[in-house]
Amino acid sequence: MQEFLPFALPDIGEEEIAEVVDSLRSGWLTTGPKTRRFEEDFAAFMGSGTQAIAVNSATAGLHLALEALGIGPGDEVITTPYTFTATAGVISHLGATPVLVDIDPETLNIDINKIERAITSRTRVIMPVHFAGLACEMGPLISIARRHGLKIVEDAAHALPAKYNERLIGSLDTDATVFSFYATKTITTGEGGMIVTRDKKLAERCRVMRLHGISRDAFDRYRSTRPSWHYEIIAPGFKYNLTDIASSIGIQQLKKAWDFQHRRAAMAGRYDASFGDLPVRLPAHAPEGGLHAWHLYVIRLNQTAPVIRDEFISRMADRGIGCSVHFIPLHLHPFWREELRLQPEDYPVALHEYERAVSLPLYTRMSEADQQRVIDAVREIL
Repeated sequence: MQEFLPFALPDIGEEEIAEVVDSLRSGWLTTGPKTRRFEEDFAAFMGSGTQAIAVNSATAGLHLALEALGIGPGDEVITTPYTFTATAGVISHLGATPVLVDIDPETLNIDINKIERAITSRTRVIMPVHFAGLACEMGPLISIARRHGLKIVEDAAHALPAKYNERLIGSLDTDATVFSFYATKTITTGEGGMIVTRDKKLAERCRVMRLHGISRDAFDRYRSTRPSWHYEIIAPGFKYNLTDIASSIGIQQLKKAWDFQHRRAAMAGRYDASFGDLPVRLPAHAPEGGLHAWHLYVIRLNQTAPVIRDEFISRMADRGIGCSVHFIPLHLHPFWREELRLQPEDYPVALHEYERAVSLPLYTRMSEADQQRVIDAVREIL
């Protein structure tokens, strides 16, 4: 029997292992010189004027960005139902209300044409999600935000490196962008995330709040050659810092980000060429001037498919291949359904696309033979 082919695996090489070993031998394991280096490297990757703040998850990053913008009780933040719960969860943590806007059936990103009708006097922020690594229509979205005096925090957990109009996501004229380095993402630190901003005040607030609201970094206090024990708590912060061990992995992973993207794009192209005659809708590609990060490769089964989505996933598993579903829309989960008083039919596009969507294995450690196994299985079932 063939070995099980998982949905995703991280691509870790000897460079990452050596960098981690170097950190272990240095004696500095928590937030310190490697994290600072990772932040500097990431800021340089994003371009001039960027500040990067490393955190222990993209969830933490979204939370800190919204907190730094002063979001709180009575405020509303517009986002999409077609995302992981963390996107809305951080809004709720601050006492604000997530306001969901249905998705575009082609891109599965937030439907730009439906945003303005969701804006009220309490709306403070728009939080787009760049689904699967395909950038949202940021030009129109930025125009809407400016017209209504709103902030923009991008959930870019899937979107490194992605581009919109030749510009990297993370370098646009928005208030903050948050990336994820979870184990399945395009680059990984195991767990981790990065806030990117050009707003110095927002960056400083995030730095303070990521570590208990302490006025000085632990790295500066503990490595000083002069007495440096004194600090002040200037806000009730959180424990959101990224360790040097995780940052060591990130330093080396970031060097490979473009190679990883090229590999993922080539694999997506091979899937496209193999599935074009099947009863499925293939994923949208980036328009001219854009670049897809290809974190996910999501097909959607047509009504003429010989099996429904759940049976398809089961049959793939029978053949030793792992698939997943991105995402179960927020309004179908008991908490959000009850908290926001929602019904399944409130977001018909998200509901319809969810019911037929399946994410196929797509990761850089896959060999051509691995991908051919997936292709053969998909074709056999459909």
